[in-house]
Amino acid sequence: MSRIRVPLAALSLASVSALVLSGCSQSSDASEKTGDTAASASAATGKKPAPFSKGTVKVALVRQSGAGDYFEQWGNGAKAQAKALGVDLTVYDAQADNAKQATDLSSAINSGAQAIIIDHGFPATIQPEIDKAVKKGIKVVVYDVETKTKGVVSTEQDDASMAQAVLDVMAKSVGKNAKVGYVNVAGYAALDKRNTVWAKELAAQGWKQQFKVGKVTDSTATDNVPLVSAALTQHSDVTGIFAPYDELAKGTVLAVQNKKLQDKVKVFGADVSNADIQNMTAANSPWVATAGTDPSAVGAAVVRTAALELAGQLNKDTVSFPAVAITQDFLRKNKIENMDQLRTALPALNLSKVSTADWIPNVAH
Repeated sequence: MSRIRVPLAALSLASVSALVLSGCSQSSDASEKTGDTAASASAATGKKPAPFSKGTVKVALVRQSGAGDYFEQWGNGAKAQAKALGVDLTVYDAQADNAKQATDLSSAINSGAQAIIIDHGFPATIQPEIDKAVKKGIKVVVYDVETKTKGVVSTEQDDASMAQAVLDVMAKSVGKNAKVGYVNVAGYAALDKRNTVWAKELAAQGWKQQFKVGKVTDSTATDNVPLVSAALTQHSDVTGIFAPYDELAKGTVLAVQNKKLQDKVKVFGADVSNADIQNMTAANSPWVATAGTDPSAVGAAVVRTAALELAGQLNKDTVSFPAVAITQDFLRKNKIENMDQLRTALPALNLSKVSTADWIPNVAH
């Protein structure tokens, strides 16, 4: 991300993470009830390489959690791209149960999948299974998972740049030496990277952190409301709260509103989705800035990355996805109500040129 201070809503990041399907199910139609237009695919013009030229290719998507608007759209994009490629995609969702994700990954290894995509997860629980998959010759692509296993392809947003973009706005909004709150959870690769930037800015701005709370569950937004509400009961004098994951931010917004502090406390989040846009543009919303990628586009790009790796055409072990930063003012000024309108207003969200080839029908939104 360029740190040149231009209006945040128009700021393009050089590269930017984040963090329910039920159980294990076969991929189907990508149009889910997310308020998002179903993706369409541009036609492929090139000849399919092996293994795609030899029939159906089996791929498994193993998710730490598919809950929340962002991750539902991410999954929809992944399924749409798989369908366009003719991939037989099996989706596993651990629903934030780390032990289950390890079991799911083991099942995926034994399912005959030629490639496995791992969406988030804790290295301590899934690393042994990642090693098994690689040793078995299965192509492994991870999204926001820390692993040092040779042969694994890592995909991610540039979480440090994402956090910095939002915190630049927060610094301008609340000023130096302000009393602030923090809602985050340790142990997730994306959130840990955002935390590193928070710690740096906390010191640089002289902010006084009054509280840190947060947890990730299968109902993260709802489950964080009482945590943040309790913190605000003791520290109602904070002027800004950083919640660097949209489900955490949504819970924080509800807590601020429940305490009737929306005129005094501003919320700074991360990620963007239909629900996030609606939340930010609602009357009296305290959520004033976020940053992120188009989740559907990212899910599709991760599947394309796996396809290129299967075909032996990727030729690199890391892929980063560019993102944009967005303010409440920008959304309201442009009367943006959903992701379709945001894509039109911010073309930088389009990842159609990332991880592609002429034989890949590229999913567009």
